[in-house]
Amino acid sequence: MPIKIPDTLPARALLEQEGVMVMSESTAVRQDIRPLRIGLLNLMPDKIATETQIARLIASTPLQVELTLVRVGTHASKNTSEDHLISFYRTWHEVRDQYFDGFIITGAPIETLSFDEVTYWSELTEILDWTTTNVHSTFSICWGAMAALWHFHDIPKHILQDKACGVYRHRNLAPASPYLAGFSDDFSVSVSRWTEVRRADIEQVGGLELLMESDETGVCLVSEMEGRRLYMFNHIEYDSATLAHEYFRDIEAGLLIDVPHDYFPNDDPSLAPINRWRSHAFLLFGNWINQVYQSTPFE
Repeated sequence: MPIKIPDTLPARALLEQEGVMVMSESTAVRQDIRPLRIGLLNLMPDKIATETQIARLIASTPLQVELTLVRVGTHASKNTSEDHLISFYRTWHEVRDQYFDGFIITGAPIETLSFDEVTYWSELTEILDWTTTNVHSTFSICWGAMAALWHFHDIPKHILQDKACGVYRHRNLAPASPYLAGFSDDFSVSVSRWTEVRRADIEQVGGLELLMESDETGVCLVSEMEGRRLYMFNHIEYDSATLAHEYFRDIEAGLLIDVPHDYFPNDDPSLAPINRWRSHAFLLFGNWINQVYQSTPFE
């Protein structure tokens, strides 16, 4: 079943080129089913790239999905045009009276700031509290996951000495989890962060289950059944070239940063990277949406 997004959203043309089925409003109305409502709170600077990545993954489900793009109202984006935001996004205050089957909260490049230094932290805490009453299941990514764990459970983030960046092998710690149905025993995940959440802190909180972990970069995925929440600390949603764009951007900014781990062939940045995490990204999002569909109330 296709994903329903605005006809003029930039992601639409790219997804159609890739063979992703995209549905128009008129076609969606003719189908006598209730679409699964997914909200995307996009905190990333390049909102168009991120909305495309997420739309691609949730479009792989056989269900009809209606994607609503959401942004915080207390922060002005510097990297996405105001026209794009006005045309395709709604502030959280505009949707706060609505209900969503699933809600995705992205990362943000502000990891080294303490949470209370983030300009929109107050609004984000309101949104997190709102998800407990107006959202059936929440999927938080990278900094968004760290923020949610801090808000709900006081689990801190820790600054790394060096940036964790590259493609790392991860272990499947819970093969019986519905979120990991079909996962290999080990698999690759794209990683890009300056901070981490530690296993020892997670194990102090009841109700949290560690699902994925890397020997090199630590905790990757945690689930919380009572709150129907997923916390993903890495960027399994990234495109093939996203880490390359970040690496070259950091080099141009004069940062002393290593070549992303096991990403470019022979660690040569002049060669095109090979994507080894895409299939598991589709699988994880598909499993999450299936769980949402199986458990969400019809009304």
